[in-house]
Amino acid sequence: MPSSASVVDVGQLISDAQVPGLSMAVIRNGDLETLTAAGVRNARDGTPIDQQTIFDAASLSKSVFAYAVLQLIDGGALKLDMPLAHHVPDYVPDDPRASTVTVRHVLSHTSGLPNWRADDLPLRTYFSPGERFSYSGEGFVWLQRVMEVITADPIDTVLRRLVFEPLEMRQSSFVWQSAFDANYADPHDAALVPDLKRKPATANAAASLQTTARDYARFLQAVLSGSRLKLKTARLWLAPQVTLRRPCIQCLDADLPESDTQVAWGLGWGLEPQFGTFFHWGDNDRGRFKAFAMGSLQDRSAIVAFSNGFNGMSIMPDLVDGLLPSNHPAFAWLNYPRFRKG
Repeated sequence: MPSSASVVDVGQLISDAQVPGLSMAVIRNGDLETLTAAGVRNARDGTPIDQQTIFDAASLSKSVFAYAVLQLIDGGALKLDMPLAHHVPDYVPDDPRASTVTVRHVLSHTSGLPNWRADDLPLRTYFSPGERFSYSGEGFVWLQRVMEVITADPIDTVLRRLVFEPLEMRQSSFVWQSAFDANYADPHDAALVPDLKRKPATANAAASLQTTARDYARFLQAVLSGSRLKLKTARLWLAPQVTLRRPCIQCLDADLPESDTQVAWGLGWGLEPQFGTFFHWGDNDRGRFKAFAMGSLQDRSAIVAFSNGFNGMSIMPDLVDGLLPSNHPAFAWLNYPRFRKG
């Protein structure tokens, strides 16, 4: 099978789709096959992207965080069905139902919490934990605080010890590093107008990972091999915990219509059980950073792509199709507009 780089002319694709820049890694049979860098870090000055350019991983952060959580479970510091309130009881105040939210609920997005609190969406449980899927970054931040209590370390220190150092992810951090200032991608809106990059001073387990495609590929190789996890835990990571029966991401309302999405959720990864694939997407900075990762344990293959433009998700199906060709239900469920030439 040809490499994804030969199937898709990435430079032409991002130009046609009005995506300023892209960094992508492809793993085949467990080995890194290609690294692709195309486009510009900033459309105003034209500085090109290269393989060392730092991108927002956005919600691809969650899968990396989940990997550290599962290692702590293997080591006995955490239990999958432990209520978070045992260690951090005050994260969701005045909500008795929140006391039953567990680590499993957070990683499978069945906590009942909103994605992010807002004036019109206060932080509380909107349904009984475990009842159904509704995507929640708040749950991950709560679990982050639990991990910081248990380990007595900031979460970025924990991630460095359990993930970045052992996997040799030398250009990755959940907080901004001064070394990143030399080479990072700026965000762009739909009209390719660049803006200043947000540089996270504090870690957010759900969204603040700064990394490169090469570093994230090292993580994906660990996912494919089950490295640093017990065999049972590695399998559970990618086993369905909940079937998604509604075509929505944040699904807090009780009366939403149900449908067969062909998507499930594991412990930090979205799943396509029919195809044996796992995936996650990222969407940060008002949609101006887009990211996507997908892999297949059976094929021992995976892809990750980072973009610094509002239209970035529109080209992800074309990129994935070069490695894992199929009409993937994950893209239908995410429901982003897809770029089609002509």
